[in-house]
Amino acid sequence: MAGKLYMVPTPVGNLEDMTQRAIKVLNQVALILAEDTRTSGVLMKHFGITTPMRSYHKFNEHEATAAIISMLEAGEDLALVTDAGTPGISDPGFLLSRECRRHNIPIETLPGATAFVPALVNSGLPCDRFAFEGFLPAKKGRASRLAELANEPRTMIFYESPLRLVKTLQQFVDTFGADREASVCREISKLHDTTHNGTLKELVDFFTKEPPRGEIVILVAGKTSEPTVKVDKYAKFKNKFNQNMNNDETE
Repeated sequence: MAGKLYMVPTPVGNLEDMTQRAIKVLNQVALILAEDTRTSGVLMKHFGITTPMRSYHKFNEHEATAAIISMLEAGEDLALVTDAGTPGISDPGFLLSRECRRHNIPIETLPGATAFVPALVNSGLPCDRFAFEGFLPAKKGRASRLAELANEPRTMIFYESPLRLVKTLQQFVDTFGADREASVCREISKLHDTTHNGTLKELVDFFTKEPPRGEIVILVAGKTSEPTVKVDKYAKFKNKFNQNMNNDETE
């Protein structure tokens, strides 16, 4: 009988966001696959988790996946964690999840921390429908991707580094317009957790003067439909009726 792969979210900032279930699973599995064993090692030590760890990141996932599938097929239960947040969300996880599906290996993803959900709710922008874009391409394909999003009607969510924030916001101004409503959330759940709301132009001006630090989530309102002018198909008859009434009153 095949083992199970657990996708285990880890805190994006505040360690108190670690769930009791996540701690239990990480203690019970045979091996923890970690994006960075040094970063995850701090977390494991904090919660007294002594399960062996092995590196699994974007630079070795293609080579490592076959051996991991073999372990799972042999009946071992494994867990995947990333440096912060939920595996597969702008972090390693998709490739392994896909291979598990192809080999009929069960996967269980625990609910838990991810940066974009609190950022979306904090923003005050519509959150009933949204488009998660993660990190835009750094160079090749960036302009074409932004062009594809120019008419996106849903709230858009992006991850960005603090060093590129102002440049990215300016590109958004060029693509979506200076008056488009937006929000920048930084350091979700950490000591300096802040949310700045305004138009894209206002946010460019603010962060040009106040260079940001920490992890960044940008939210941009979707494009709204152009207001339509309601045409009264009975207008000409109403006008004629009013004219007749005025003529009757003056006679």
